Amino acid sequence: MAVLPAIIGALIVLLVGWIVGRLLGKAVRIIIDKVTATAISTPVIGESDVGKSVIKSNVSLGHVGDILVRVIVYLIAILAAVDILNMDYLSAFMTRVIEYIPHVVAFLIILVVGIILIDYFIDLFKNYSKTADIELLRPVLLLLRVFLYFVVIMLALSQLLLDLTIIYTIITPIFWGIGIGLGASIAIVVWFGMKNRSEQIMDKVMEVISK
Repeated sequence: MAVLPAIIGALIVLLVGWIVGRLLGKAVRIIIDKVTATAISTPVIGESDVGKSVIKSNVSLGHVGDILVRVIVYLIAILAAVDILNMDYLSAFMTRVIEYIPHVVAFLIILVVGIILIDYFIDLFKNYSKTADIELLRPVLLLLRVFLYFVVIMLALSQLLLDLTIIYTIITPIFWGIGIGLGASIAIVVWFGMKNRSEQIMDKVMEVISK
């Protein structure tokens, strides 16, 4: 009888959390679907590899957002219910889980946005190289894409509070070599591929960007 009020209160909190989670999830799903439809219609996102994958896939970003919001609300409701029941260990554990959620969100945002921007600009220069016929540009763009992917992935992983010391120790010398080779490759492309054509190339690049 002493713990019965706490149990009833915890059940009420869980029920309210379930209702609120469903309502907020549905609202977020509608908003994300509208934003996604608008974003995919823009060239920066719609013409990137990630944008094309989203269009071809049957997975709705709104559905993913719906699930994510529901999980967050449910976890908060569980934390409140555990606090009502005075379960200190579970309360501390749920607090750590909820505090970690923003890091996961930051990881996903940096990863997705970074890949979209890299794909857009690399594809922009790749399409231009087809019309301008610049020598040796494609291997340079491939190296640049791999290098930028690595930078974005490492920035995203750092948001998860992971110890990346071992990865940095192994990968840093490799990417120092890639960076030096990339710089030399760019210099070679500029000298051999773009020699005596700088004004024409810049005019075309500005024309593509303005479109």
